[in-house]
Amino acid sequence: MSYIKIRFGNPADHPGNKYQMFQSMNPLFSIQDSWKPQMDIYETEEEIIVTAEISGVKQEDLEIEIDEKAARISGVRKPSLPGKEAKYRLAEIQYGKFDRIIFLPSPIDTDQISASYQNGFLNLKMNKIKLNKFHTIEIEDNK
Repeated sequence: MSYIKIRFGNPADHPGNKYQMFQSMNPLFSIQDSWKPQMDIYETEEEIIVTAEISGVKQEDLEIEIDEKAARISGVRKPSLPGKEAKYRLAEIQYGKFDRIIFLPSPIDTDQISASYQNGFLNLKMNKIKLNKFHTIEIEDNK
């Protein structure tokens, strides 16, 4: 069982007044230049499937690199800028670059990979390499 780590704030950790503490927790006051898309990874007997939620990322802004043991998915989600008169009241959507490296649970055949991108989800299907785990070995007679 894994636990969720929660860090509780201490007023002594936040110098100044309550407004400064609010600023440190409010997404309107923090600008990030990278983000981490959510992913699901599962496997069947024959393949490993990776699904990444990357809505708003254009297909031409995606890059996928795969070898037998790992997959790297990177790209950028560009913001759609509102008009000059618009004022943000809430800003929770993360924009900018992302880069995820996923270590695969078993080796894959890099010649048998398919990728699709639909409705904001990137889907990778990778065929596993069939490994013969058991070998029969003849024992030679040492006469």
